[in-house]
Amino acid sequence: MDSLHNHLFHLYLFQSIAKLGSFQATATKYGLPRSSVSKKIQQLEQHVGQRLIQRSTRKLNLTEAGRDLLAASESLHQVVEASQQVVEKHETSPSGRVRISSSTLIGEHFLLPFLQELRDLYPDVSLELFLSDDYVDLIEQEIDIAIRIGHLPDSSLVARKIGEKHWGWYASPAYLQKNGYPKTPEDLVEHDCLVFKNKNVTLDHWPFKSPTGEVHKVKIKNQLATDSSRALVEMSRLGMGIMMIDPILIRDDIANGSLVPVLTKWQYTDSLPINLVCLGRNYRTRASSCIWEALLEHLQAVFTLK
Repeated sequence: MDSLHNHLFHLYLFQSIAKLGSFQATATKYGLPRSSVSKKIQQLEQHVGQRLIQRSTRKLNLTEAGRDLLAASESLHQVVEASQQVVEKHETSPSGRVRISSSTLIGEHFLLPFLQELRDLYPDVSLELFLSDDYVDLIEQEIDIAIRIGHLPDSSLVARKIGEKHWGWYASPAYLQKNGYPKTPEDLVEHDCLVFKNKNVTLDHWPFKSPTGEVHKVKIKNQLATDSSRALVEMSRLGMGIMMIDPILIRDDIANGSLVPVLTKWQYTDSLPINLVCLGRNYRTRASSCIWEALLEHLQAVFTLK
């Protein structure tokens, strides 16, 4: 039987599949056809003489032999990482492509103004910025770095908190002059309210906490909805209704008076963390690591000063 040293790359792919939980994710990560990854795992299983991964249409599970092999080869990633650090040490400048994902308004307010500085810092890095208010799968869409709102489930992602998301309720002076100010959350049922809605979420239940701590939940009439946070703000500016939004995203409108707060005696019931996330260190290039560090420093400072 030939030496396992001749199957180190196969073993490395096996580790990746075990960590990512997917043949396709591993194929995407290393730029290989899925059929090629599957064939190499079959070759590794033939060499070991045992099935390592139980495959089904819905999930993958390691066999006992697979779990033993994963544990025994754990240091392989450490060796590869240490070797990669040596290579990076002798590179003159980070290079390559880095893909960044963010929701629309956060990207426009906090990423776009920083892009030129990133280009000046790392001129050999090609940046691709994707702004969308839909959920983005980092592995499936080959995203290196993303801004995510909310508590993250346990995963292979590395996350660092950069701020907190809050909500308030805002409308244009023209709308309020025409329709009046709501005095209580329940008054919103008589008002035109603007709802954010996409394939994953419909924000039409607005929670309010009173000064005495009582919680009011109001079901908003879903008569005007959009999946674009940019469109939501623009509709509110045009006097089309009251919206619920993080005030940091409309601070210029608040400052110049084009949007004003309503129901200021009430607060949103909770806040959510805003995280900068990326794949684990073993899956990052030097370019994405450099961009990650620069964005982390910039965004933590921005949200601290908000």
